[in-house]
Amino acid sequence: MDKLLYTLIRRYKTTDPFIIAKKLGIHIRYADLGPHTRGIYYSKLRRRFIVINSRLSIRWQRFICAHELAHDQLHRGLNRFFLDEYSFSNANKYERQANQFAVQLLLSETEIRLGETVEQLFLRNGVPIEMISYFKGGQINGFY
Repeated sequence: MDKLLYTLIRRYKTTDPFIIAKKLGIHIRYADLGPHTRGIYYSKLRRRFIVINSRLSIRWQRFICAHELAHDQLHRGLNRFFLDEYSFSNANKYERQANQFAVQLLLSETEIRLGETVEQLFLRNGVPIEMISYFKGGQINGFY
């Protein structure tokens, strides 16, 4: 996963999941997906889509875009739903990988400051603190 992230960041010169998705030809749509579905990744007729729940905050929409981008890059061919009940402690293998990818992508250009907590790092970078369990200590590589 580290090599894939490095390649994407280097190739597109950004860690913005919206820009990366656009450059990869993935269509991003917004829809009211109800209270339990945060995002969907699917492909149809060789066109790839990320649908993000329009009810979410900007912080969560950015995270969900990165999460669904992970499904495109790591689990292509599987249509995935980002469901609240599968996204935290009971996440299956694919959801865990997508969460780790998203956290790593969104934090890859930053460094933890002296005396800063992981929670503060997440807040400063607009990453939902609910995803702290997917943070690998020392993962911030300065890919850019």
